[in-house]
Amino acid sequence: MAHDPYAALRYREYRSFLGASFAVALGTQVQTAVLGWQVYAITGDPLSLGLVGLAEALPFLALTLLGGWAADRLDRRLLSLLSAAAICASGAWVLVVSLGQPRSALPFYAVQALAGVGRAFYRPAFSALGSELVPREHYHNATSWRVSLFHTAQVLGPAAGGLLIALGGPRSAYAVVVALLVAGVGLMAAIAPRPRPSAPRGRVLADLGDGVRFVFAEPLLLGTMSLDLFAVLFGGATALLPVFARDVLGTGEVGFGLLRAAPAVGSVAMSLLLARRGHFERSGRALLWAVAFFGVSWIAFALSTSYALSLVLLAAGGALDSISVVLRGTLVQLRTPPDKMGRVAAVNSFFIGSSNELGAFESGLAARLLGTVPSVVFGGMMTLVTVGLVAWRAPALRRLGRLVQ
Repeated sequence: MAHDPYAALRYREYRSFLGASFAVALGTQVQTAVLGWQVYAITGDPLSLGLVGLAEALPFLALTLLGGWAADRLDRRLLSLLSAAAICASGAWVLVVSLGQPRSALPFYAVQALAGVGRAFYRPAFSALGSELVPREHYHNATSWRVSLFHTAQVLGPAAGGLLIALGGPRSAYAVVVALLVAGVGLMAAIAPRPRPSAPRGRVLADLGDGVRFVFAEPLLLGTMSLDLFAVLFGGATALLPVFARDVLGTGEVGFGLLRAAPAVGSVAMSLLLARRGHFERSGRALLWAVAFFGVSWIAFALSTSYALSLVLLAAGGALDSISVVLRGTLVQLRTPPDKMGRVAAVNSFFIGSSNELGAFESGLAARLLGTVPSVVFGGMMTLVTVGLVAWRAPALRRLGRLVQ
């Protein structure tokens, strides 16, 4: 049968799902980029950028397993709506904060903490909801389109954030954030309710740990999630882009926005290519090589003093990261029973949140201790070490072939 690159888009509710995903992702990307720029302007301290990530990571990591449990017990569409509303409230809060003249970063940390609470429930519920909207044979195609739109938001969000700061200041940017998040909630409402079948009553703590036990019993899932966790934790340094923009490359708000968007430009291009070409015949090797070269791209970026070269390297890193995201997302959906999807998605979110939000804190702390450039070089080298260890300890991942036969 010929590969249909638009298979997932032929389902109306999945189109609404993608629209909601795009609107929420775009709004949060604008908020994160503008908030990071504002905090660094107030403090002038790279560590403060790490604290922004930590403020979101702590409530997110503390509650995400509970969010996964709720996604397997409650209506996933309703839970997505309520948690997206909490994220929207964080955007409204930072807009109110910016109406004054904030001189402390503390209110911004509080805003990110509220966003972290919302995302702890939103990510597993919304991810599990997506698996109910298309047949299994279209999971790879659906994941490719979702990743493509998510990273399109990562392209447009930071660039729009930088432009909005330059044109109207943070207030204008946060007003756009609120409008986008409200639109996302509206698109979610177009999806039919998804009540869950009644489940046997049991101990909540035992149910919470079920997703963790399942992942640790599946070597392929554990290997791919671990690879992403440690590679992005050490290798990515997105939180330090305000420092590189100002102090290394000597660019302003718009230049910073383009730097922030560059990884997503590469990711969008790769995701669209993956949607059209179908599947990797040797998925495991493709994943390992992609993550290894992701680390190399960040080392080269850290050493670059050319703005144009830095943009190209960030785009290349984003394209390589997209391969990892699509393969991991498809594997999680294919290997997880529907009744555990929320809890396994929560474990996946825990790994992603640990790598992204705690990675932001690690980047800020390492920059304070080692210096900005040496810290990113060190992180890229640790990514290469991680790939070697995972390839050695997870032979099943090295041998992984085509995901869907």
